[in-house]
Amino acid sequence: MDTAFSQEELAFRDEVRAFIAKAYDAELQARLASGEPQVYKQAVVEWQKRLHEKGWIAPNWPVEHGGTGWDATRQFIYDSERAAAGVRDVVPFGLKMVGPVLYTFGTQAQKDRFLPAILASDEWWCQGYSEPGSGSDLASLKTKAVLDGDEYVVTGAKIWTTYAQFADWIFCLVRTSNEGKKQEGISFLLIDMKSPGVKVNPIVSIDNHHSLNEVEFNDVRVPVANRIGEENKGWTYAKALLAHERTSIAGVADTKRGLNLVREYAKREVNGGKSLLADPMFQVRMSDIEIELMALEFTELRVLAAVASGGAPGAESSLLKIKGTELQQAVQSLTMEVAAYYQGVLPNDLGAEQLGHEFGSKARQSYMYGRAATVYGGSNEVQKNIIAKAVLGL
Repeated sequence: MDTAFSQEELAFRDEVRAFIAKAYDAELQARLASGEPQVYKQAVVEWQKRLHEKGWIAPNWPVEHGGTGWDATRQFIYDSERAAAGVRDVVPFGLKMVGPVLYTFGTQAQKDRFLPAILASDEWWCQGYSEPGSGSDLASLKTKAVLDGDEYVVTGAKIWTTYAQFADWIFCLVRTSNEGKKQEGISFLLIDMKSPGVKVNPIVSIDNHHSLNEVEFNDVRVPVANRIGEENKGWTYAKALLAHERTSIAGVADTKRGLNLVREYAKREVNGGKSLLADPMFQVRMSDIEIELMALEFTELRVLAAVASGGAPGAESSLLKIKGTELQQAVQSLTMEVAAYYQGVLPNDLGAEQLGHEFGSKARQSYMYGRAATVYGGSNEVQKNIIAKAVLGL
């Protein structure tokens, strides 16, 4: 693999840097960091609309559906520059999850209805997969959809639904049959969150933030026209979506930024009269993570290249998910150690701003929420089973 950028690619890198410097301005950043839910949502939508106007909102989509047409190298350059500048990635549920399912398996009417709104960030999506009591066994889901004329009547609940409080639509796996294997009776529905009978119950997670929710469905009527593909074949579409999700969960570019921040924090931290970065044992831990992250980065590039050539992420997405989330947690743990006792100081504690560890509280929050990374998107134990079956033939 040739890792040297061409002159055209270097020019593209400069274009990305210039765009981010202008479009991701201080006012937008302040709104994103405000802590006010509606202000945050509006700022996210504004940033994504700026990307859409530039034509950069969907690097992973085919050109005919509104994608950028970038090759794997340009996707890598954009993501690296985005993360290095501290720019958050797009909200994945529409652009990286249900969007690819729609343009791959949806009807033309569904594509015409939903894809333009996803690209323009005019509609916010959330994901209805996990259920109370189902754990990592997604196929055991019990939310049922009973056919009534040209509508389904949906009853049940989904949980850990990120940003459901903002969502206009939710894509759901529902049980439409109890015959045969449990995977064979599942269908894939698109449900309007404004439908009568939909209720969102907030869940405040251990980092003291509200991003998660439980979503209840009480006799919610959904048009059959909102079903993706065939009835009882939803598991096929769900697996395709999860492959895209797990690839993006790897988060290589953002983990690289996190490790660079740890390096900067460690330069400031004094340990026995020396910079913590000068400690040999700390250097070893940093180097171990950096080496593994580099190896993961090349794996991600190979997957991007395969997708750009018309392929689809397969078992490789499980590899990326496993190692990517493990490295995220490793960096989060290292950041906590650099913050030491000061990671326990809350932002509103008296004198917190004078302690010299402005990253401490954020480090704690990231660490706490990050414990879920090896669980969501399909637990890492489940991913190992997938690799054992699909790659090793066990």
